[in-house]
Amino acid sequence: MGFWIFMFLSNELIPILMLLFGWIFKKHPPKNINSVYGYRTSMSTKNIETWNFAHAYCGRLWQRIGLAMLLSATAAMLPLIGKTIDEIGFWSSLIMGIQVTILIASIFPVERALRKNFDKTGKHISQ
Repeated sequence: MGFWIFMFLSNELIPILMLLFGWIFKKHPPKNINSVYGYRTSMSTKNIETWNFAHAYCGRLWQRIGLAMLLSATAAMLPLIGKTIDEIGFWSSLIMGIQVTILIASIFPVERALRKNFDKTGKHISQ
């Protein structure tokens, strides 16, 4: 049971971090463009307007995805109670791999939204 608890908590880590950073990015984004902390891509760092837009968009997205992954990971782990270490390890690794893939894939909708709202120089597109 100890291994199951450890893997359960491990599987909840990425969703909880996405929820936390989603809230931070939405409510208290980094004030200045920097190379240490925040949603940093070439498009998001064009100017302060793209920086703020990217953090607000990413924050909302990560909160939705984080909640969905938290609930999904919990539901996926419950049937594994009492299973062997190998079964728990296999399914937990699969869950974590899916979570990491989703986390990385979340870059694409944010970049798409940036390109829809800003030109290549970072100037807001009037619609």
